[in-house]
Amino acid sequence: MNKGIITLACAALLLSSCASEFNSVYKYGDTDYKYEYAKEAFACGKFQQATSLLEELVTIKKGTDEAQECLYMLGMAQYGNMDYDVASETFKKYTTSYPRGTYAELAYFYVGQSLYQSAPEPRLDQSPTNGAITAYQQFLDLFPESPLRPQAQARLYELHDKLIQKEYLSAELYYNLGGYFGNINSNEESNYNACIITAQNCLKNYPYCSIREDLMLLIMKAKFELAENSSEEKRMDRYRDAEDECYGFLNEFPESKNAAMAEKFINKCKKVIKD
Repeated sequence: MNKGIITLACAALLLSSCASEFNSVYKYGDTDYKYEYAKEAFACGKFQQATSLLEELVTIKKGTDEAQECLYMLGMAQYGNMDYDVASETFKKYTTSYPRGTYAELAYFYVGQSLYQSAPEPRLDQSPTNGAITAYQQFLDLFPESPLRPQAQARLYELHDKLIQKEYLSAELYYNLGGYFGNINSNEESNYNACIITAQNCLKNYPYCSIREDLMLLIMKAKFELAENSSEEKRMDRYRDAEDECYGFLNEFPESKNAAMAEKFINKCKKVIKD
């Protein structure tokens, strides 16, 4: 028990001593010493301390031989501190200030990495995702032979999958809303029509996506529900359209677990069209 108390006391004393040393450097240290201390803090993973010092030093070091290193290290310290939005802006500043600089390749890459880290789940706004895609693509265009190319490409595929998932969730939501909040007999306002258009646009933009079957299934189901709930004047055309969609689904995915559903829809469509 006493040993534990002594250990905790020593740890607290050490932390207090480190904090006191940092505060002394931050308040009273000269520029060169602050810079060396910031580099040491960064190397030791003390990213918050490094950031605090480098934010001040970036302006002071501007125009000197250490300016590039200082700005790049600030971005990396912010990134290490998981302050991704701020880090992306710092890396962008580096690429603007030093487009052919010593750390340009890494800075361009970490613009994408920072935005990638801040990209939210698919249900939320995907502006950071789109930003990361643009940043990675710019990196690949500028540095096609970079050893970081495979990692950037892998991130691009992952980010595109996130956008695809976002579109799928939107289409699914429209389908689940069905006839609510819209005129099901309108060509523009129905939630089923919105589901169809959203899913079709996603397939157009990403024809080889991994959830192609799920998107086509949504389209098929939405077209059938649209036909089922249509007015007499629209009924026949919509059943024919739904039947064509079912055949298209079966042709592309004959072994699908939803093949029986497609067959059921086809039988219903044929019966209505024949009648």
